[in-house]
Amino acid sequence: VSFMDAGANTYLIRPNYKDKFKAGAAKECIREILREQLYGVQYDPEEVPTLSRALADSIKHKLRDVGFDRYKLIVQVVVGEQRGEGVKMAARCFWDADTDSYAQDIFMNDSLFCVAAAFGVYYY
Repeated sequence: VSFMDAGANTYLIRPNYKDKFKAGAAKECIREILREQLYGVQYDPEEVPTLSRALADSIKHKLRDVGFDRYKLIVQVVVGEQRGEGVKMAARCFWDADTDSYAQDIFMNDSLFCVAAAFGVYYY
């Protein structure tokens, strides 16, 4: 072991390609969680706060298991009643377009809609 190897700095400016936040993989994780946990669920305004928090936690844990280790994960879940009305949502972020990204998916049934977004922001 050389002197340089013994004190190697682990500070990374950019993630390796294989370690980058992959929006496609994240979207599949989100889709899977939403389908598993919302299939057959009816809208109940009393349960929405608990449901949305549980969905966000499940998505974050599943994304952690995928291996986005050096990423801060922010998950936003919105659940609303399906009434045939339009809904528009937007998010703005200040980030590094080379390393940071997001994924989102939508679930709808006759009773409710759910929009889930996961943002991956790289820790420098």
